[in-house]
Amino acid sequence: MKWITREHVKVDRVACPWLIKKFVDPQAEFLFVPADRVLTVAQQANAIPFDVEGVELGHHKGKCSFEAIVEKYKITDPAIHLLAKIVHGADVANDLYGRLEAPGLKAIAEGFRHLQLKDDHEILTKEFIVYDALYAYCKKEVSKETQTK
Repeated sequence: MKWITREHVKVDRVACPWLIKKFVDPQAEFLFVPADRVLTVAQQANAIPFDVEGVELGHHKGKCSFEAIVEKYKITDPAIHLLAKIVHGADVANDLYGRLEAPGLKAIAEGFRHLQLKDDHEILTKEFIVYDALYAYCKKEVSKETQTK
């Protein structure tokens, strides 16, 4: 399936493709276009839009697009729910969760934007390892929480 969002990816627009590839659509193909072209190109390419204003998989009720995908696709993995809180804090000005890891993720995402990488696809390729590592961290944190209960 094709998925589409705004070009010049940062936190949510890197986290969402990672989540989609790992938990929703392993064969996903991502398109990145100017914000004002997302809906038009989505229709032309039969692609699912995400992290753009007015779409189902966008920001709603103070939550970020990553959280919308988790909810829509009923991802129940507790580590993903923890990761969603971190992504939220790194992406949304009004942080609902106060996760201490969020500012670090935001700094890393900003840093990737300054690496002079070729395009958004290269950013995804390079930055997915960050989300793999964060997911491993979240699995360990969730495991610790379960053991203390």
